[in-house]
Amino acid sequence: MDRVIAAKVFIDVAQSRSFSRTADRLNMSRPMVTRYIEAMEDWLKIRLLHRTTRKISLTSAGEACLKDVELWLEQADNFISLVNTSEELSGLVRITSSMSFGFSQLMPAIQDFMTQHPKLHIDMDLEDSAADLTEKSIDLAIRIASNPDPSLIGKPIAVCESVLVASPAYLEKVRQTLGEIQHPQDLIKHDCLGYKNLERHIWHLSQNDQFESVSLDCRLSINEATALLHATLNGMGVCLQPTYLASRYINDGSLCHVLPEWKPKDLIIYALYSSRKHLSPNVRALIDHLESYFAKHPW
Repeated sequence: MDRVIAAKVFIDVAQSRSFSRTADRLNMSRPMVTRYIEAMEDWLKIRLLHRTTRKISLTSAGEACLKDVELWLEQADNFISLVNTSEELSGLVRITSSMSFGFSQLMPAIQDFMTQHPKLHIDMDLEDSAADLTEKSIDLAIRIASNPDPSLIGKPIAVCESVLVASPAYLEKVRQTLGEIQHPQDLIKHDCLGYKNLERHIWHLSQNDQFESVSLDCRLSINEATALLHATLNGMGVCLQPTYLASRYINDGSLCHVLPEWKPKDLIIYALYSSRKHLSPNVRALIDHLESYFAKHPW
């Protein structure tokens, strides 16, 4: 049996603690998972797993050799990628991203990557909450953060700038009663729309060496940026939006750039992967592609 595949099966079972779950994640039958584990145990001459009807767990020997198997698999994949430089990428890559970035920016980049590598399959999981990469067997997470999860390895692939926006209809409606928005503190009087996943609605803005932090009571808060965007387009108030969503609407006049001289804090877009998971040639190629694609296609 293929020892590289057997090593991948063992590592996945060690993470999932389930033969059935590993079978689903690796797209193979449960009996085949069992055969690969038995083959690994025969090759290594040790028992790797305790198996009962209810529970799968690593033996002390299995725990001791897990990191060595992970290292060996990473070295094997690196060797294969070196000697097969002309071979096309193939197999499956599982990705997770936020819904807003996924549909607005990630999909065109992924389409370009899949066109270049027709034998490659992509499985995407779009959600705004942080996913457990190991539990869901996700190879790569695209996340926007100021401080990414320290348990993950991250490579910056782009910068996420943000802007304050409002619809022309909203600004016209409040002009007579509230006046123009000329300073960050003026926002306190306005209807502002908040991102629900933040504990407090505080917008940090800067202009050269001036800094303002505005604490807001947002009557409407939503846990997804695209829904916030459409609430803003519908004239419900002022919103802080990433430029990857808002730029096209500012350019066509559907939204107005509020306080353009005041800049919200930039965030970094990271490609993240588990430190316990070897970086396959597929994932490495995808990270490099995304970094290059976003540099050539600014939003």
